[in-house]
Amino acid sequence: RQELIALASKHLWHNFGVAADPSKAPKLLVRGEGVYVYDDEGKRYLDSFAGLLTTICGYHRPEVHKAVQDQMAKLEFFPLGYDCVLEPIVRLAKKLADVTPGDLSVAFFVNDGSEACETAIKMARNYFFVKGERSRNKIIFRRGSYHGATGLALSATGLSGNREPYEPLAPGFTHVMHAQCYRCELKLNPASWQPACLQNLEQTILWERPESVAAVIMDPIPGSNTGFPVPPDGYLQGVRRLCDKHGILLIFDEVQVGFGRTGKWFACENWGVTPDFLCVAKGFSGGFLPIGACVTTEKIAETFRTKGGFRHVHTFAGHPVTCASALACIEIIEREGLVQKAAEMGKYLSEKLWALHRKHPIIGDVRGMGTLWAVEMVANRETREYLNPRGQMGKRVNDYCRANGMILRNNSDILVLAPALSITHAEADEMVGIMDQAVAAATAS
Repeated sequence: RQELIALASKHLWHNFGVAADPSKAPKLLVRGEGVYVYDDEGKRYLDSFAGLLTTICGYHRPEVHKAVQDQMAKLEFFPLGYDCVLEPIVRLAKKLADVTPGDLSVAFFVNDGSEACETAIKMARNYFFVKGERSRNKIIFRRGSYHGATGLALSATGLSGNREPYEPLAPGFTHVMHAQCYRCELKLNPASWQPACLQNLEQTILWERPESVAAVIMDPIPGSNTGFPVPPDGYLQGVRRLCDKHGILLIFDEVQVGFGRTGKWFACENWGVTPDFLCVAKGFSGGFLPIGACVTTEKIAETFRTKGGFRHVHTFAGHPVTCASALACIEIIEREGLVQKAAEMGKYLSEKLWALHRKHPIIGDVRGMGTLWAVEMVANRETREYLNPRGQMGKRVNDYCRANGMILRNNSDILVLAPALSITHAEADEMVGIMDQAVAAATAS
């Protein structure tokens, strides 16, 4: 164990930093089961964030293992193209067409969420290019959004901390305000949201000139960085109307919130809105193997077929073994009714978390749906003043949870819960109970 930890310290570059948090002894995880992972000393941890919102079916699924083994025994890999197709790739594309909303029916496979958003942006620009509308190349995104770590996806990300080290980023991107009522930029009453958010979007479109805008990209429910602020009813419908009015394509990034997390297959279905491009990853494969996709309409696909190809490729996109694992994961979701279970769990978690709100004055807001929830801690409930110093209380809560058998994500003082769709009521009670104890301990110290 000590040898592995020493080797990791010397040779492994972690996400978000060269090394793991030096103030914590890293855990050597060795196995998983359901919503739990176990370290080499036998200690169990409830993963309340499902492996970065990925392991939606839970850990250790023999059905997926078998699907992977079966495909490995047939043909491990052949690149998508060369006028060749493989069965798991075709089956998965058809399954995506079945579960995605509206007229979304054609999938372009990639390897992760950043690539999915990158592909959608390129596809939107290329769509107008092959149609002869070459001035349409601008992309509108929202402040506070996260769409990935690669070039174009990062350029469409509205988090200054993510952007600043890599500027200047790609040209042709402009931002608008977020529909986040609890942290409204204009400090409006939630009843006043519609004219503010949608007028800001249309004013930006008009300022940039509609004939220069290719697409608007947004996450129907923003991700864990902002704590899953659920949009007010009518907002997404208004965005769709504005895009249609000005001939602009709409990209929904559902990398974090898709595949049943909200109690619908896809978050946008909660408001009856279908985009022109749907970006998926993370829960798409349940975390078993890396895969993502950009799903679009037959109309857009046919435009490329007749007017020019899409010059975009990833060697491992549509990897047959990965596709087999993703197909097996979707079949688990269907067979076990996990989408409906997530809807029911959303009601249960709402009651439990609002009970914490009543108990702990430091909790300013509880928001979410399905198995996506956030608890925001504040200095003052009435004014919504941030804690000072920001993030210190969130770190205390996180440390307590880790010491007491739960893996929690905190974004500053926002505590995020996004467990597997398969979580039981008893496991949810354990999860909320540890958070309850953690908030109490953090505020007492």
